[in-house]
Amino acid sequence: MDLQLLGLSFITVFLAEIGDKSQLAAIALGGSSKYPRAVFFGSTVALVLASFLGVIAGGGVAQFLPEKILKTIAAIGFAVMALRLVWCSDSE
Repeated sequence: MDLQLLGLSFITVFLAEIGDKSQLAAIALGGSSKYPRAVFFGSTVALVLASFLGVIAGGGVAQFLPEKILKTIAAIGFAVMALRLVWCSDSE
């Protein structure tokens, strides 16, 4: 196992998940539930499943497209999202 890749994946996902909608939903559910352990296990399984599907999809796409094209598509996608956040956030 590549420990450097493991650490990078952990840090990337951990930082991306802090304060996102799923964490806020877990906080709301955990605070209003009599069974916070059930909320913890449910949200943990959901995150693991979503990550698993992302890895499987990424591996499948990588079979057809070279890494450089995938990185270019990802960069363009993130740039488009950033521009939409900057331009569209004022209109709401």
